Amino acid sequence: MKRRISKNLGALLLLAPLFLFLAFFFIWPLVTMMSQAVSDTAVLRILPQTARASVGWDRQAPPKPEMKAAIVADLKAADDTQAVGDMVRRLNSAQSGFRTLMSKTISAVKDSETSPDLASIDPRWEKPQFWIAIVDALSPLTDRNLLAAVDLTRDSSGAIASMPEDSSANRVIMLRTFWIAALVTLACAAIGFPYAMLMAAVEGWKRNLLLAAVLLPLWTSLLVRTAAWFIILQEKGLINDLLEMLQLTDGPVQLIFNRVGVVIAMTHVLLPFMVLPVYSVLISIPKNLMPAAASLGAKPLRAFLRVLLPLSVRGLASGALLVFMSAIGYYITPALIGGPSDQMISSVIAFYATGSANWGMAGALGLVLLTVTIALYAVYGWLSADDARRA
Repeated sequence: MKRRISKNLGALLLLAPLFLFLAFFFIWPLVTMMSQAVSDTAVLRILPQTARASVGWDRQAPPKPEMKAAIVADLKAADDTQAVGDMVRRLNSAQSGFRTLMSKTISAVKDSETSPDLASIDPRWEKPQFWIAIVDALSPLTDRNLLAAVDLTRDSSGAIASMPEDSSANRVIMLRTFWIAALVTLACAAIGFPYAMLMAAVEGWKRNLLLAAVLLPLWTSLLVRTAAWFIILQEKGLINDLLEMLQLTDGPVQLIFNRVGVVIAMTHVLLPFMVLPVYSVLISIPKNLMPAAASLGAKPLRAFLRVLLPLSVRGLASGALLVFMSAIGYYITPALIGGPSDQMISSVIAFYATGSANWGMAGALGLVLLTVTIALYAVYGWLSADDARRA
């Protein structure tokens, strides 16, 4: 018993560096980023007394005198300029006009030795919608970013409603991401399935050569491969020069900074993830099935559709899921090869994270993308487990 415990402890000690690495460099940043999507303390940090005074307000009657006195006291005590700016940006995103309202109110409150009347500073303080925005923003937890990630919001009654069409395009970009990923998946299937059939049909050095050709791109940096396609697809690139030399075109064809270039480059990068799962299924299929179908009178196409394709559909589905899951998170290739209308959701996440420092929206979009990926991975795991049971 002691020997078994010592062996288990030794195994855990060997795995401890790996667990620490995953926890510190993967799990902790992921949890921190995702928590930003549902955390919102910008307003509560500046208006704690207002939060206590607004308990029980029915959101329809005029604001209570206690609420007005509390917000004056909070604004008078606020001395963190950056935190106040965060609060103003948060409130202005929920209700237009808060930027000028808060600027005027803070100046009046700071300059007055007594507690001024808010209505005398600005009549907008008598309007319930401004107080509703404040009360909604006082909660430390919020679904605002998650709803905004799919172009939804909450109206004045608290019900979920669609955003105005010109206020956000996250849903359009998300659908564009899935569409581009689907195009890349179809292109990989159209090229990868015949290639996998060829690999399974040959043997010896020919199979090894074909396998090496598939694996070779995986040994090269993604940025290098994308840069190579940037050179190949440009107007004076290899493809356009070849087309003009063969007199197939009168001038250069636009293959870069558009959807065509993005699909071509991403297909090349993700093709191994389609070929390898299909190949692993095809080599397990007995080779005498196709000759047997031919001996029974089936033509090659009919034998393929009725015999080979149904037996290999699980490998094709696994490859399609792998390609699709990888494609929806691509950033470098669309950024370098695509145009403005070809950017995917990863570019929007990068903008929110580094361009506008809106970590809440970046985390919300990342959480939506992670949820889709986990769902697809669950389907892939189920298909893989089913293949293992069949084997």
